[in-house]
Amino acid sequence: DAWVTLAAAAMVTDRIRLGTLLTPVPRVKPWDLASKVGTVDRLSNGRTILGAGLGALHQGWTAFEADEGRRARAEKLDECLAVYDGLMAGQPFEFSGRHYRAAPTDFMLPDPPVQRPRPPVWVVGAYVVGRDRQPSLERAARWDGLLPQVIDRDARGKTDTLQQLADIVGRVRRLRESAGLSWEGYDVVLEADSFGEFVQTVPLDASAWAEAGATWWVESWWNLERGEEGMAELRRRVAAGPPS
Repeated sequence: DAWVTLAAAAMVTDRIRLGTLLTPVPRVKPWDLASKVGTVDRLSNGRTILGAGLGALHQGWTAFEADEGRRARAEKLDECLAVYDGLMAGQPFEFSGRHYRAAPTDFMLPDPPVQRPRPPVWVVGAYVVGRDRQPSLERAARWDGLLPQVIDRDARGKTDTLQQLADIVGRVRRLRESAGLSWEGYDVVLEADSFGEFVQTVPLDASAWAEAGATWWVESWWNLERGEEGMAELRRRVAAGPPS
């Protein structure tokens, strides 16, 4: 379990931020999510980030439960994050939605997290090429950070170019401004691989990505070998430090 692992990491680290990329929020109960994230935030003295999304459909999921459909998962994501937000206040909270209900109670309420009003929430914002309205970007704009994706036949779900990222960031910034939300402190998270496929097609220039709007570079790869060979590669990448 990712959050159990992060709780262990919180006990032996002092500075690094701890979070998921990402938690498939529609698969978890909002009160369980709030409990786990809040616990890790207290253990880490306020270093926790929640990365949230619909979750990818794969055999590890569908082997145990049927997919309810993208619309239902999107509804659950919105409702779950609303309950998560309410519960982080550390006081009785009430919510009534299509999928979740929370009645106010003061029974054994957990302490609030260190970060106020809550540990930040980074949400996947999928930009669908050719569509006027972008509901996924609208969702991401309401929270604390954006995990950008491009939905296009050629892009294969990645934010492949500096211009694509700049366009997405511009859209989200305008959405926040129209909602009266500050852009200051909002994060744009680039999921990339400074050693592999990503840099074979785009320039490895962290300053250029920052200029396009990225505030975080998350080193990410999906084909790391299990066992000692994979651990050695993992240590090598950590030792190499962030891209420049």
